[in-house]
Amino acid sequence: MSDNHDEHGGEEPRVVVRDRRRIDPETGQVRPAAADADAASAADPGEGAIEGTIEFPPEAETPDADSAGFDPAAELKTQLDERTADLQRLQAEYANYRKRVDRDREVVVAGAKAQVVIELLGVLDDIERADAHGDLTGAFKAVADKLSATLQRAGLEPFGHEGEPFDPAVHEAVQHATSPDVDGPTVTGVLRRGYRFGDRVVRAAMVAVTDAEAGSAPAGESTEG
Repeated sequence: MSDNHDEHGGEEPRVVVRDRRRIDPETGQVRPAAADADAASAADPGEGAIEGTIEFPPEAETPDADSAGFDPAAELKTQLDERTADLQRLQAEYANYRKRVDRDREVVVAGAKAQVVIELLGVLDDIERADAHGDLTGAFKAVADKLSATLQRAGLEPFGHEGEPFDPAVHEAVQHATSPDVDGPTVTGVLRRGYRFGDRVVRAAMVAVTDAEAGSAPAGESTEG
């Protein structure tokens, strides 16, 4: 390396780098026009200097509102619409959540009421048997009537009456007979009342069923030819 130093007169050549970027990276200001920059580049770089030019890539300039068609009001409206849509979505999700909670609460309450009613069905059976034997009188009858009315207001509905069509979904047949007086399976005796609470059957009715005799004409129709 000492040989190269002596060969060039004892001093290494000086490198001059010219920055032709339009925007000053330190101040952010626009540099003088290209004509001034060209004039400066034509100056003598000095004795022994090696002049070179490094081309920096053009810097991205922020477009102004007029040149790029940028509309701040439109941009603000777009952001407002997005926030409004987000808020509406959150409101819808919260409304669905409230409906689901209310529905679950109603199911729990209905289940609790039905459980209490089921525990009282035996009491209602005793009251009905006492009434059938003529023992339901006086203050006992008043209390029994009040209990039955309260349970019915809560949603309890008795079913299973003589003369109604037999329905295997709500009737439990424990006796079966045939008769020419009916034209189809009919409840002709109720051994135990059935109960429905809302849309739920809490106990099927235990009944006696009478069906039409084979070959007999339906009840109410003349057998004359």
